[in-house]
Order: sequence, then structure tokens, then C-alpha cells
Amino acid sequence: MPKFSFWPAVGSVGWNLGLLTVGSTLCAVGVNGVLIPHHFVSGGLTGVALIVHYLVPFLSVALIYALANVPLFIAGWFFISRRFFLYSIAGTLIFSAAVQWVQIEVPVQDKLLAALLAGLIMGTGSGIILKSLGSAGGTDILSVILLQRFTVRMGTTVLGFNSLVLAAAAFLFSLEDALFTLIYLYVSTKIVDLVVTGLSQRKAAFIISPNWEQISHRILDEIHRGVTIIRGQGGYSGNEQRILYTVVTFQEVATLKQIVRREDPAAFVVVTDTIDVMGSRIGNQPHW
Repeated sequence: MPKFSFWPAVGSVGWNLGLLTVGSTLCAVGVNGVLIPHHFVSGGLTGVALIVHYLVPFLSVALIYALANVPLFIAGWFFISRRFFLYSIAGTLIFSAAVQWVQIEVPVQDKLLAALLAGLIMGTGSGIILKSLGSAGGTDILSVILLQRFTVRMGTTVLGFNSLVLAAAAFLFSLEDALFTLIYLYVSTKIVDLVVTGLSQRKAAFIISPNWEQISHRILDEIHRGVTIIRGQGGYSGNEQRILYTVVTFQEVATLKQIVRREDPAAFVVVTDTIDVMGSRIGNQPHW
């Protein structure tokens, strides 16, 4: 029995610690290779740590970041899972160590290009970290709490919180550096959403057609997705209609459209984005 329970657990821990390490290393490259040389700040606690470091240079970014995470660890303990809490402690230690020891120079002189590159690097690193069962601390914990309880996108939370840090940077330093930082933060939030959800984003589709029964059967047989049949009534004609509702993956949207076109080219179809979907076969919520 231990053979079947122990090794999968070890593999899971190793995988998640690997994600935390890779993501933290990328973020460290962004901090030490782009942000600090160009005197940019960042969002969340990393931004706070950078501001304090610029004002008091003998205090390291890694130390400030680690100490500032203590209140958020307490929130993570009470509002999220114990597993997320423990992984976040490990992630914070890994992130702080990476920022302290990973010193890679990025040869980009133009500040606009540097801001774009920082957004790509930091967004990718943060997204990889959030693909794990924990976080690197900071506003990642706050983002997960708001995502789970209020379905607020992580990128939106990060962008809103970062506005406060950005305002402080503009006041304490230069407006120009703050504006370049804003570009970096915007790119970073978009990359975070792309890495975390990416092609796993689900699409919800409404289909109105007199051939609803054939379309429903083909969705069940060809895409293997569930279909809900909703009774409706035409606002102008007053005729009773059937509305098909289904949720598919991003890759399955093209197949869904082909099915509808073959059965009824005149069908009315609405495909909308989803934020989170819960379900054993189609859900895409991260397992924090």
C-alpha cells in the first residue's frame, strides 16, 4: 500500500516545487535584469520591496519581500487551503532566494522595449507559479482569495492593487519611470491570464434553431459535451422554441460551428467567454 500512496505524493510535490522554482527564476531575471537596472518598480509586494530598496539601498529586495509576506501568509492560512499555505511558504522562500542569487544582465537599453520585455518575463514567471498548487506569496495570495470567493480575474486584481504602488512610485521618483512601469504591469497582467487560463478557457454557446434535436445529438456524439435544452419563446413571432446551451473548450469551438452550419446554416448562435467553469469533465478552475 505505501508504494502506491507515497510515490505519487512525492511526484506531485516535486512537480509543484519545480513550477515554483522555474517561475521564481524567471521573475528573478525580470527583477534583477530589467526592473532594477531601469529603475522600474513592480506591482504588489515586489513593488513595495523595490521602492524600499531604492530608498534604502543596503536593504535587499529579497529580505524586504520575505518579511512583507507575513500578513498575507496569515490570510492564506485562514481563507485558503492548508496545502496552498505550505506551498506558498516554500514559494516565497524560493522566490526570495532566486531574487538574491539569480543575477543575469539583460542587454536592453531602450526603456520602452525593457518595459515590454519585463512584462513578458514577469508575467510568464508569475503565471507558471500560479499553475502550481501554491504561490510565491505577495498579491498572488490575495488574487487567489478574490478569484475563489468573488470570481475576479487574477490579472484584474493585480492591476488594481498595482495602481496604488504605481502612484507611490510616481510621487517618490519620476512620472516617466512610473509610466514605463505601467506599460510593464499591463503586459504582465495579460500574460498572467494567458498562462493561467490560456487555451483552457471555456466557451459557452447558445444555439437557436428548428433543427435543435439534430444539433444536440451531434454535439453529444462528436464533441462529447453535455447539452442543456431550454424552453423559449420568440419575442416577435410568439412561437415556442428550443435553445441549446453547452460549454466547450476553446479548441472545440470550430467543431461546434461546423456542426451547426451543416445542420442549419441559418441558426442563431452566440458564443461567449467564461471566467471559471466548475465540473468534473469540463471545469477549468485551478486546484488551489
